[in-house]
Amino acid sequence: MALFTSAPASLCILRLSAIGDVCHAISVVQAIQAHWPSTQITWVCGKIEAQLLADLPGIKLVVFDKKQGFAGMRQVWQTLKGQKFDALLHMQLALRASALSLGIKAKYRVGFSKDRSKEGQWLVTNRHLPSSNSVHVMDNFADFARYIGVPFSQPQWHIPLSQADVDFATGIIKGNKTLVISPAASKDERNWLTERYAAIADYANERGLQVILCGSPAPRELELADAIIKLCQRPVINLTGKTSLKQLAAVLAAADVVIAPDSGPAHLATTQGTPVIGLYGHSNPKRTGPYNDLDKVVSVYEQHVVAQHNKPIEQLAWATRVKGEHVMQDISVDAVKAQLDKLSLWELH
Repeated sequence: MALFTSAPASLCILRLSAIGDVCHAISVVQAIQAHWPSTQITWVCGKIEAQLLADLPGIKLVVFDKKQGFAGMRQVWQTLKGQKFDALLHMQLALRASALSLGIKAKYRVGFSKDRSKEGQWLVTNRHLPSSNSVHVMDNFADFARYIGVPFSQPQWHIPLSQADVDFATGIIKGNKTLVISPAASKDERNWLTERYAAIADYANERGLQVILCGSPAPRELELADAIIKLCQRPVINLTGKTSLKQLAAVLAAADVVIAPDSGPAHLATTQGTPVIGLYGHSNPKRTGPYNDLDKVVSVYEQHVVAQHNKPIEQLAWATRVKGEHVMQDISVDAVKAQLDKLSLWELH
């Protein structure tokens, strides 16, 4: 039976990061809003993620700055002082998030199922999702909605973009067919090879696509973009470190296709309805791939995870990862070209 049979007065969402997971959570929260428009929703999120969430309709944001450590937690608790929510949806398996949750008052504290809970979450929650066959993170988040009494089928997103953000993207893309490459994953070993990014950029360019590189202002991402551009034979527009999250969302929305490893921009593009060719080796694309484009993923995860753990995938834990800096080199340029060709963005001869 669902936790609520009628709309609760208030809910608190605890999902601090990362961009991709926050994108998944947005669709769940917006499904709750559509089903229970009277419910007041407060979302505790990270500082960077707040750029994306700040103007979502009907949501009160409370921003946690992890760089401030315990002082940042106390600030969140002070902001929420005197409030008691009907339920806290604790949607982050991280010790920091569980510690932060201790100062959030709620009648029901809903966490992941026991077989998927870790880092102390089980100890700070009093209601738990039932064991689930949901493979994708998006589907596991949707289980929160179903558990509290909100039906959920296909994710939908409404992330408002200002006219200025749309104009920014239009000024860059100028009506050209466009491939956006977001080359950096959260760890360098999960990136594809620099020369292969350049090769695919040239391949697309030769066939009439404008190519844009994007990424954060982190030094390693700026260096990666520069290295790719030096290897390209044809011009590439470099937006790395030059966009806000909302400007990036607008660029991704206006593009025709995105190529990325497991990273925030891959999932941000999904929220904008743009096809994504995901490059996966270290994490299971069925769990963390671009949700609407799992058929376009180029993955070597399956072969490596079986080899490293000496077990069939069916016998491995839900979140089993592959380790090693050599993994992504097994994704060939030809395999990525084949996925691009299938999108029919140019005339094939």
